[in-house]
Amino acid sequence: MDFAEPMVSEQEVVNDNLGPRKPRVLIAASGSVAAMKFGHLLHSFSDWAEIKAVVTKSSLHFIDKASIPKGVVIYTDEEEWSSWKKIGDNVLHIELRKWADVMVIAPLSANTLGKIAGGLCDNLLTCIVRAWDFSKPIFVAPAMNTYMWNNPFTQRHLDAISELGISLVHPITKRLACGDYGNGAMAEPSVIYSTVMLAVGSQVQTSDNVVSQ
Repeated sequence: MDFAEPMVSEQEVVNDNLGPRKPRVLIAASGSVAAMKFGHLLHSFSDWAEIKAVVTKSSLHFIDKASIPKGVVIYTDEEEWSSWKKIGDNVLHIELRKWADVMVIAPLSANTLGKIAGGLCDNLLTCIVRAWDFSKPIFVAPAMNTYMWNNPFTQRHLDAISELGISLVHPITKRLACGDYGNGAMAEPSVIYSTVMLAVGSQVQTSDNVVSQ
């Protein structure tokens, strides 16, 4: 797992001028047991798209570092301000928002869902969402216990993010990690990938996505 520099390379900027390119997908994980599948999810997107990843502190408890595709940069909360020294320096959550054509949050925990619905931005992931240009798509794949999924707050929060234009990849019914059986398990990585790929397509506008050096 590469925890790396929060800058866009000169090569990326050069590539913007060479014609069509792969979609740029920013893939994020929040704190759910389903983050165990995060490496698999990244692999699903890696051939079709350029990818960068954002993880919350709690999601790292479940992510297998060995499962992350080689060369994929992982950004954590610690990187959020590490490159910022003075006014005029790049701010990571803004740079990642500029870089990305689409954002995917999988898994989306009940806690992060509530934060996004309420406009809170207390970590790198939620700061990106709060700064997002909603002319570009965001997809979320929730993962939580069935009783959390069925909680009235969840529907309120889903309604709130739907009003923003955020697309939902519905959870599935299965035996959950906690032992309960019911709805709330994250959709399979292949389903998340195909949903995003079919919705976004291969043609990406590049004009608004060049990050100044």
